[in-house]
Amino acid sequence: QVQLVESGGGLVQAGGSLRLSCLASGRTFGTFAMGWFRQAPGKEREFVAGISWTGGRTYYSDPVKGRFTISRDNAKSTLYLQMDSLNADDTAVYYCAASRRKTLVDLLLESHYDYWGQGTQVTVSS
Repeated sequence: QVQLVESGGGLVQAGGSLRLSCLASGRTFGTFAMGWFRQAPGKEREFVAGISWTGGRTYYSDPVKGRFTISRDNAKSTLYLQMDSLNADDTAVYYCAASRRKTLVDLLLESHYDYWGQGTQVTVSS
């Protein structure tokens, strides 16, 4: 069993930055690939970024590519999402999730994740 707790959300002006964190319980964090998803009001949850269990491979959705950076520290059991050049379209609840999948492209699908956090709100004011 893995429990995930996100933090770091908040209110930021357009053009600003935020860094989200996701702390995982247990000693198996390093065996999971990880992902960030987000859900804006009235919209379905969407993939944002994914990272392999070693951290050596990453994948981003087109809307965030070049602005967001996913990383992980397995020694601290923590996943990060550095978000720069934020705009109003980035306003959403952000979720971290853990997957046993080993293929990076598999991380795009919600159904390929085994554990989810409760989410953290990010609001970008224009």
